[in-house]
Amino acid sequence: MRAELETDAVRTTTGPDRSRHPSLLRQALGWAGSSGWKHLLLIGFGLIMIYPLVWMLTRSFISNADIFNPDASPSFTLENYLTGWGSLRVTFGRFMLNSMVVALACIAGNLISCTLAAYAFARLQFRLRGPLFGLMMSTIMLPFHVTIVPQYIIFHQLGLIDTYVPLILPKFLAVEAFFVFLMVQFMRGLPTTLDDAAAIDGCGPFRTFWSVILPLCMPAIGVTAVFTFIWTWNDFFTPLLYLNSPDMYTVPMGLSAFQDSTGLRNYGALFAMSVLSLVPVFFVFLFAQRTLVQGIATTGLK
Repeated sequence: MRAELETDAVRTTTGPDRSRHPSLLRQALGWAGSSGWKHLLLIGFGLIMIYPLVWMLTRSFISNADIFNPDASPSFTLENYLTGWGSLRVTFGRFMLNSMVVALACIAGNLISCTLAAYAFARLQFRLRGPLFGLMMSTIMLPFHVTIVPQYIIFHQLGLIDTYVPLILPKFLAVEAFFVFLMVQFMRGLPTTLDDAAAIDGCGPFRTFWSVILPLCMPAIGVTAVFTFIWTWNDFFTPLLYLNSPDMYTVPMGLSAFQDSTGLRNYGALFAMSVLSLVPVFFVFLFAQRTLVQGIATTGLK
């Protein structure tokens, strides 16, 4: 008993046993040796990727004459934004409105057609379902440029050139095989007992789709909506092919309009309007980030 009391007294005098608690320096060295260099590497790559965006943002507030002049002492100005917004015959706001209309219509088309097609392939039983699904998946490997000439001839004969119909109508026909495949994989992960329970309650295929399957597919629907918006907003080739009137131009075509017939560009106005064109995409990622990550993660696990 006396020996135990002496031992406790020694521990109280000398403090806690430091051999069981690694020092802060040792913890820091362990972090640096295990995952610290990975974080530094990711930060470095992140800075490299964001540098062009930061450079464009800073140059949008510099006068056009001083953007590429290393000897100039640039000063802050909003001239590029004022010039770029109204320097063309059509204001840049009209281009952004046109792109927003086209993007929202394409989102509606993809959500309606791709969800219905995916539900048919994932949950319904019909003849030739496997070969038809394989045929649809093979269109992913088909280059987009192969179908340009036939589509243009069809829309030209229908008198739909210089309208938004060629940009929007294909989205309502489930031509985006990637989104169909995404939703098929998600729906196949849902329990089939849900369909059986809905059938017992008297639900048909469409009622089962609308009331049971569709509410559970919100993560995949969110991914489809976000990617459709970004791809449509950034699309340059398709509007260039079908649109002729400046009043119908979308944002990418409006940005190309800052180059005149001699090949000269108003880089200050171009950078300023490029920054404004990124604002909708930034807010889409900001508000749909959780849905986007959840949709990709859950689809990959199913």
